[in-house]
Amino acid sequence: MSNSNKIDEEIFYPSEEVIQQARLKNWNDLADFAAKDLEGFWEKEAEELEWYQKWDKVLDDSGKPFFKWYTGAKTNIVLNAVDRHQKTYRKNKLALIWVGEDGDVRTMSYFALNREVSQFGNVLRAMGIQKGDRVTIYMPRIPEIIIAMLACAKVGAVHSVVYGGFSQDALQERIDDSQSKLVITADGGWMNGKIVELKKIVDASLRKCPSIESVIAVKRTGHDVRMEPGRDYWYHELIKLPIANGFCETEQMDAEDPLYLLYTSGTTGKPKAILHVHGGYMVGVYTSLKYVFDLTDQDRWWCAADPGWVTGHSYIVYGPLLMGATTFMYEGAPTYPYPNRWWALIEKYGISVFYTAPTAIRGLMRFGESWPKKHNLTSLRLLGSVGEPINPEAWKWYHRVIGNERCPIMDTWWQTETGSFMITPTPTVPLKPGSGTRPFFGQEAEILDEEGNPVPDGEEGNLVLKNPWPSMMRTIYKDPDRYVEQYWSKYPGKYLTGDSAKRDKDGYYWIIGRVDDVLKVSGYRLGTAEVESAMVSHPAIAEAAAIGLPHEVKGQAIHVYCILRAGYNGNDELNEELIQHVAKHLGPIAKPEKINFVDSLPKTRSGKIMRRVLKARAQGLSEGDISTLEE
Repeated sequence: MSNSNKIDEEIFYPSEEVIQQARLKNWNDLADFAAKDLEGFWEKEAEELEWYQKWDKVLDDSGKPFFKWYTGAKTNIVLNAVDRHQKTYRKNKLALIWVGEDGDVRTMSYFALNREVSQFGNVLRAMGIQKGDRVTIYMPRIPEIIIAMLACAKVGAVHSVVYGGFSQDALQERIDDSQSKLVITADGGWMNGKIVELKKIVDASLRKCPSIESVIAVKRTGHDVRMEPGRDYWYHELIKLPIANGFCETEQMDAEDPLYLLYTSGTTGKPKAILHVHGGYMVGVYTSLKYVFDLTDQDRWWCAADPGWVTGHSYIVYGPLLMGATTFMYEGAPTYPYPNRWWALIEKYGISVFYTAPTAIRGLMRFGESWPKKHNLTSLRLLGSVGEPINPEAWKWYHRVIGNERCPIMDTWWQTETGSFMITPTPTVPLKPGSGTRPFFGQEAEILDEEGNPVPDGEEGNLVLKNPWPSMMRTIYKDPDRYVEQYWSKYPGKYLTGDSAKRDKDGYYWIIGRVDDVLKVSGYRLGTAEVESAMVSHPAIAEAAAIGLPHEVKGQAIHVYCILRAGYNGNDELNEELIQHVAKHLGPIAKPEKINFVDSLPKTRSGKIMRRVLKARAQGLSEGDISTLEE
């Protein structure tokens, strides 16, 4: 293998040092085994974890597409993420290093983490939270979000984490759909030097949520918030009560028992709750993190996502703790107070493996190379990318400026639905900037045309996955028909990802983007329907269509075309008012980049807005077949 700074037709080869260090020297050794014996591969991985009771069967596909894994087994993800480390030297190892935007620092060993999770688990039980109950978590990036997730899992409750950037309507809808009994939040969090008013948003959303019995708030910012007597409790007061003390038994769960719900945008206006379970999800995230990022006991791992997204669930909270690794979490914004914040943290805390989104990389590239070059980043040995395809320019900058041409970039493609990496390299595989490389062990992918025929290499088509995998979603909560319809009906027996992709002559996969009406802004998924609903809720708007257009920093930016009601004029003032209106309803992430006032929208005869036509027009491209448009 040639050195990592040699480029052969844009192929980056791993250095000898990377190969020597890697747990898995040769991709093919494991890929061949998993291809020949899918169940054998996943059984071997599961054997590395602890179970109260072993499985009768590795994979039960009798009810497909409702696949079940490790049937008959009893476990709890907390048994492996926290409990088992108490019996080894890892008990005294750092589980978490946390830095607040304001400079606060907290660290926690696996022993201390167990104590905090047990105390909070006791509190949850004392408040009547039982196995199967849903709990909504709406918090900033602080240690208590991890403690809350683990405590819910420990007592068998199902957590539903809602990203702290979502506003009251989105939160209320998700609480209502899950019928949660409890909300865990904080008075606020710090972002860009300002307080994010989380408790205030919770109070507003609960006016329409009759299922909620209690609210627990962590004191983070210390500013005044309203606490409703009999409903609201301070976290720090509850864990000092006698009820919090003593042993907290980890609930024995069936491998197929629900672990969490996570809402993701769909093509209809209603966000859908993806359901993940204890057993298979645990094996999937453990295995993927082990091989792709090659985590060892010596590593300090930083996944710079938010726990409110699946990346945070799998690779801030559960994956690193299952591996017994040290996970690093930072509360605030990457450029506050200066654009070197991340690089300073990597240097100060000796981060060795760093995983972030292309949006963040592109955002930081704008500030030039002098900021990262002020810092010693030699602790880094691997880099990662997640959330959307990374453009080759950003990939090369990341590799050269942050990784100093030493660190392979693990460009991972996966989804909320998949639970863990599906297309990804491992450290010893030659890399092509912008390609997610190959399907993970045990997986096969295909690129199909509309009729279900494989397309030739180099051509774009629909990306499907052919084999079941342990961390796959089990269903859409309360809507199994939608699960079958959306993911398994177009190509029976194959999982439809909803992404378009192409494969090159070397078998490397290149993800292009969403094929449906889902926007991907800064790596976050938003349904066009959600944005349009927010627009139309404004009295000036009769009809709206939202599309995503390429944006050099965000990946996609939201552009909205709207028809005004009689009596309104499309001017700068209304434009700004509408942008703020959408942000208020959906959160700042959903702010439109541009609002266009139009007299009509392209529609099919059945009344469906043709967003692809708007997209083509905006980019000056061919509008394709418009025979179905109304006159």
